[in-house]
Amino acid sequence: MCAKIYELYIDKFARNIRGLIENLDYFTKLGVNCIHILPHYPSPMIDDGYDVSDYRSVRANLGTLDDFQELLTVAHERDIRIVVDFVSNHTSDRHPWFAAARSSRDNPWRNYYLWSETGTGFGLASNGMSDIKPSNWIYNENTGDYYFATYYPEQPDLNWDNSAVFEEMIAILKFWAAMGVDGFRLDAVPHLIKREGTDCKGLPETHALIRRIRARLEEGYPNAILIAEALQDLAATKQYFGDGDECHMAYHFVLMEEMWRTLQSGDHTRLKQTLEDSLNIPENCQWAIFLRNHDELALGLIGEEEHTALLQFLDAEHQYLFKQNRTSVRIGQVFKGDRGKTLAALGLLYSLPGAPIMYYGDELGMGNLPFDLSIRDSRKYVRGAFDWELARSQRDDPSSLLSEVAKLLHSASAEIVHADESEQIDGLSATSPKRMID
Repeated sequence: MCAKIYELYIDKFARNIRGLIENLDYFTKLGVNCIHILPHYPSPMIDDGYDVSDYRSVRANLGTLDDFQELLTVAHERDIRIVVDFVSNHTSDRHPWFAAARSSRDNPWRNYYLWSETGTGFGLASNGMSDIKPSNWIYNENTGDYYFATYYPEQPDLNWDNSAVFEEMIAILKFWAAMGVDGFRLDAVPHLIKREGTDCKGLPETHALIRRIRARLEEGYPNAILIAEALQDLAATKQYFGDGDECHMAYHFVLMEEMWRTLQSGDHTRLKQTLEDSLNIPENCQWAIFLRNHDELALGLIGEEEHTALLQFLDAEHQYLFKQNRTSVRIGQVFKGDRGKTLAALGLLYSLPGAPIMYYGDELGMGNLPFDLSIRDSRKYVRGAFDWELARSQRDDPSSLLSEVAKLLHSASAEIVHADESEQIDGLSATSPKRMID
């Protein structure tokens, strides 16, 4: 059985949890057997839910914990698994931990976060929102010093060197696993541990931390999986599997870029090489493959010349740039609604070994939200509401994009592989990890 994953925001797709429950038939008909739910926690929504203010609840406009429990129960009855985002690197600045931490220098919660007297340190660390803020150090007026935030200023990074933070986060993982959540996407996992003089990305200490998280979660919930979101080169990304004792799955960002290069150039050479280079991972691990998700297309793992050509192909007018060298575009936006080209792109995705991920609405050919000069974070353009009118219009048309995509998903077998690539299946498994489907 192959894991076929569908990524969505509950509110964008179905308004609330009750609406999602009522529309589970949609996934069955499409051929989806796993739903990745983007952040559902209470949040000020500065970063569309990735600024979490309470890890143990559900955002009020989505419903209640009881509703979420019912979603898990009904989904499992339909053999649909549920993966949620675990926002592990940072909280909202409105989280009670940070509200206390920023109030005074002697507050006991202060060591849950990272502080500097001068607003310097970790100078080689990446600025995840350089379009929004000039520095990762954000001034805190109450205490007259600075806290560290990799992403939005309203998202202070957690101090994972503090054992209390570790224990709090393990308890949160177990809280959701106890409800029946099948897996956790570890958001921004390379950035968890910071060390001076490094780029603070994917450090040995981070991998040791992931092994500890995995071991602690497996104490009571051995069937829950961890998925690494790690935007790094292929060799570095493989490290998130460890010896089969870190993450069960990892997002294959390099393959994503090479799929887009293939669609742009028609040349499969680099794509085939990437598949070969992706072999030799632990047998209990698997790649998660995708063309699009809720973020920008990173495009940072290819050469400068290829990058320029690919950016031009994806966003010729440079309307949706993110950090000036990336772009936020849906598949339907790239191909300007061309059904044949969109289907070819998705056909490529579902022809390769791994666990394919569909981003909500791409099966309909949805495009970006209308261009708006007031939008500073271009990722907003790919986070529009699901077009149910378009879905209904395509549902009963056997030649529609939706119908053709459903055929792709239903025909996906446990070994999705071209005949001339059959030798590649060992190590780039087309089957989902056993714990994902048991």
